[in-house]
Parts: sequence; C-alpha cells; structure tokens
Amino acid sequence: MKKHFPSITKTALVLVYLVIIAGALVRMTGSGMGCPDWPKCFGYYIPPTDISELTWSPGREFEKGQVIIRGEKLLVAQDNFKSGSEFDENHWQVYTKHDYALFNPTHTWVEYINRLVGALAGFACFVMAIFSFSLWKDNKKITLLSWLVVFLMGFQGWLGATVVYSVLNPVKITIHMVMALLIVCVILYILNLAKPKATSLKFDKVFDSVLIISLILTLTQIILGTQVRQFVDEQVKSYGYDAMHKILEDPIIGFYFHRTFSFIVLLINVILITQNNKLKLGFKKMNWVMWLLAIEIFSGILMYWYDFPFGSQSVHLVIASLLFGTQFYLILESKNREIK
Repeated sequence: MKKHFPSITKTALVLVYLVIIAGALVRMTGSGMGCPDWPKCFGYYIPPTDISELTWSPGREFEKGQVIIRGEKLLVAQDNFKSGSEFDENHWQVYTKHDYALFNPTHTWVEYINRLVGALAGFACFVMAIFSFSLWKDNKKITLLSWLVVFLMGFQGWLGATVVYSVLNPVKITIHMVMALLIVCVILYILNLAKPKATSLKFDKVFDSVLIISLILTLTQIILGTQVRQFVDEQVKSYGYDAMHKILEDPIIGFYFHRTFSFIVLLINVILITQNNKLKLGFKKMNWVMWLLAIEIFSGILMYWYDFPFGSQSVHLVIASLLFGTQFYLILESKNREIK
C-alpha cells in the first residue's frame, strides 16, 4: 500500500483540479442553478432531460422527495403515490430553500456533471486516506492530513449546497473557490511530505520572502477576479450579453484593482525567476510560473478586448488555480531545503 500512496495522492489532486475546471464551466455557462436542490437534482439521482418529467399529470407515479414545477414554484412530494384526475396539494410541500423554479436541461446536466466529478474526487481522497495508514509509522502527519482532506471535501460539498440555497450568493461562491484552493494546498503538502527531501536547492532569504508574497498576491487576484465576474454576470442578466462591451466600458472599481494587480503579480514573479537564475537556486518550477502567468494575462486581455469569448473565463480561472498550486509547492520545496 505504501508504494502506491504517491500515485493515489496525485490522482486525488488531479481530480480536485478537475472539480475546479467543472466549476469554471458551470460558471461560464450560467448553470449554477441547474440543480436547485442538493445532493439530488430535482429530487432525482439521475436528473431529468425534459420539462415533462417535472410537470404534474394525472395517473402518474410520484416518489417521496421528487420535485415538480407548478405555478412558478418548486413542489416536493411528501410520500409515494399515484396522482388522480385532479391535483391534490396534500401530497406536496413548497420547496423552502429558495424560490428559483426554472428548468434548463443543458444547465441541469452541466451542474450534475460538476457534482459527479466532485463525488469522484471525494472518493479518491477517501482512498488516499485509507492508504495513508500504511505510512502511520513513518510519518503520522501524512495520515492525519489525509483524513483532514476527507473532512474538507465533505465541508466543500456542504458549501456547494449553501451556494445553491443562496441562489449563487457571490460571497459564498468566493468562499467555495478558496476552499478548493485550500484542499489543493493540503494535498500538495501531503505529496511533499511523502517524497524525498530536496538536496540541490540553495538558500536565499529574500527569495523565500518574495515567494510567499507572490502566493498572497495570487490569492488576492483570484478573489478580486470572482467579484469582477459576479459584476459581469449581474449586468448581463439585466442588459443581455450583446451589451457586454458597454458593460466593460464602465466596470466596478474592483476591475481596475484586478487589472493593476496582474502587473504587480507579474513583476514579483519576474524578480523571483531572475533571482532563481542569477543565484542558481535550482527551482525548476519557476519556469512553470512564468508560462502560467503569460497564459493568465493573455486570457484576461482576451476577455476584456473581445467581450468574454466562450471558454476564456474557464481558462482564466483554471490557470489561476494552477498558478496558485505551483507557487505553493515552490514554498514547500523551499521549506524542505531550509530544514535540510
């Protein structure tokens, strides 16, 4: 079991990133309310594909917990029954978590796939935690952190439910995203603990300090980005996607902070890669950081100048999360070197 632990942990990490990708697709397509309940979807384990499945009709079998849309409201079946010729409200209760009662099959299945990927990632993290017992004697911290990841994945699922119940409250969406990044950090830390310590890295105090600052700036940039996107989503709902160019001509002040921060993040990382090359510190993943930054900035420019073309938002968010993970792993490598 011990020799398979690193591979299982890497698999869990990849799946968590797939959840982030799926979440970005949900946000890009506006599918966040595709499933208005949780953990089921309109009361089904496999969601409906047609509005007829969510419409009351006589002589139909209904199961407890099944959801229908009636009179612009979600109604939940209170028991198992077969409907008669007339609608009987005694069998139904109004869904009270929120008042969103729209059905779009595409949105429903995009959100459902997001939940499936989340469940698969949660299962992978659980398997990782089981296998971590093989390392208990070598390093108890690995086992404890592996089970912490399982707890965090469960908590992340609950956060996802609160996002739905709040009808996509922007603050809760941001917390949901930050929690995903926290899970990435813990898994990276576990991977770092399970691998041999670095022997070819040199120490430079300034480099380490700037590396931590760069991570904080990236996290700040991600949070600012979620708020900017929320503003854009709300404006599109009011004025339509065709008015995107006009919307971006007069954005919220957070947009300007977000744009300015990109130059600060770039400058900090240029300093880091220059220092790494000049002093020959040995951090090979610094090159990854610069490539990720280049793609991130390019996708941001693309969104602004071409009115958020399809897929650009997902690329922007996923690259930002990859950048954050890479920077965090560089910090872990630097700490290993210091301990040595």
